[in-house]
Amino acid sequence: MTDAEGDVVVELTNVHAGYLPGVNILNGANLIARKGELVGIIGPNGAGKSTLLKAIFGMVQVREGDVTVNGSSILGLNADKLVARGVAFVPQTNNVFPSLTIAENLQMGLYQNPKIYAERLEFVTGIFEELGTRLKQRAGSLSGGERQMVAMSRALMMDPQVLLLDEPSAGLSPVRQDDAFIRVSDINKAGVTTIMVEQNARRCLQICDRGYVLDQGKDAYEGTGRDLLNDPKVIGLYLGTLGTDAA
Repeated sequence: MTDAEGDVVVELTNVHAGYLPGVNILNGANLIARKGELVGIIGPNGAGKSTLLKAIFGMVQVREGDVTVNGSSILGLNADKLVARGVAFVPQTNNVFPSLTIAENLQMGLYQNPKIYAERLEFVTGIFEELGTRLKQRAGSLSGGERQMVAMSRALMMDPQVLLLDEPSAGLSPVRQDDAFIRVSDINKAGVTTIMVEQNARRCLQICDRGYVLDQGKDAYEGTGRDLLNDPKVIGLYLGTLGTDAA
């Protein structure tokens, strides 16, 4: 959790972005993530949630507006430059190297600074204790939830300021979903500013400091997680019956 008036780490201002020429998925999206915050992004399918994360990480063309990290524009920077700026991204799928061991996956996250491996391994296994005893196991033999742990751990190896998570609970069993949200909270409590896109809107809003409801590429609603959980309009339009017992 963080002071609402804290330092702005990531800011999107009037962002228009898309994959195909002349077709925008984001149509004036705005977002602020302050130091130490956990920010959730929810909304209907096709609203542009994952595209927003990809716009931050330079994976989709931003045609209008700006994306800044610590006050400096990051538009046009390649992934390696963004990682050096302290931005890490965990995609929803294909987020581990299945033929490599857990240890080798974690080492891949440190290709820019391999000397801090021992220090960062201690940090990530403090959050994901199970991984510490299974470092020689191949990632391809892991369950979906375990792969998600490896993917998040690898992203944390470079000691990022900002962690972008694209639907960390997708495809997981209910028990594993709960575990994923607990781990996301643990990462955030360890001091990593976190921006999470999530289809499980209720659970997302329960753990985030602030949330954005994205609709048709724009931020339709913004507020604290609890305020959005209890907003009748948000419940009716986006949460349905999931919002009724969230107080």
